[in-house]
Amino acid sequence: MAIFLNENSKVIVQGMTGSEGMKHTRRMLKAGTQIVGGVNPRKAGQKVDFDGQSLPVFASVQEAIAETGADTSVVFVPPAFCKAAVLEAVDAEIGTVIVITEGIPVHDSVVFWNYAESKGNKTRIVGPNCPGIASPGKSNAGITPADITDAGPIGLVSKSGTLTYQLMYELRDIGFSTSVGIGGDPVIGTTHIDCLKAFEADPETKAIVMIGEIGGDAEERAAEYIKAHVTKPVVGYIAGFTAPEGKTMGHAGAIISGSAGTAESKKEALEAAGVKVGKTPSETANLMREVIKGL
Repeated sequence: MAIFLNENSKVIVQGMTGSEGMKHTRRMLKAGTQIVGGVNPRKAGQKVDFDGQSLPVFASVQEAIAETGADTSVVFVPPAFCKAAVLEAVDAEIGTVIVITEGIPVHDSVVFWNYAESKGNKTRIVGPNCPGIASPGKSNAGITPADITDAGPIGLVSKSGTLTYQLMYELRDIGFSTSVGIGGDPVIGTTHIDCLKAFEADPETKAIVMIGEIGGDAEERAAEYIKAHVTKPVVGYIAGFTAPEGKTMGHAGAIISGSAGTAESKKEALEAAGVKVGKTPSETANLMREVIKGL
């Protein structure tokens, strides 16, 4: 099994005809993703060839759903137009919209997050500024490399794209059920807690890797959730142990206030919840190996 994305997921790409959309649509198709079309109002009715596979371009997400039964959208729309693209996907009630685009104004993210909530959260928003979702051997929606790991029993949720790839590669011989890159912006849709809940309910996920970073309190809140609701072993890594004090680092969400939001405070909160925390990605991978051996 997998969470949020599997071999039956029908994926559309908003912004498929742009340079990034074209490049990553081709890569997702090679990974076996069931892409059923793209959305671009200015090019509606056209077809785009991807190495012999022809995909239709629709005028809207609603039309794409009606014609193909699409349940997932990946957004490669430029930042200025992302708010409109996500609002359109929410109005169409697509099941999941994965927002890859970085540089989206926080106010825009607040608007589409609140709009989805006002509509009853019928659409799961992943991101923005994220690598997407990868369920190895089943489907890959986003920019996560498809050839760095196989399917297996580990679930992964991460704020960082590059650290996602590194942990997947280091644990490639064990493999992953699903990896979810949630993004590091101050306002995101799907959270660590949402993914922890889904992995806990997935019978084929046996252990979980959670990657966080300095700033905010998302990891502390996740620690509280783990303590109360998660029975599966969790291994964690917090990016930023070596960050200079008082210097803003990394993602827009990496804002430290006093002692809250530091790597050490997050590590302490997670360890208090029974999570083993590595000081480096490689140490974190080794901790997960020990966990898997003990299952």
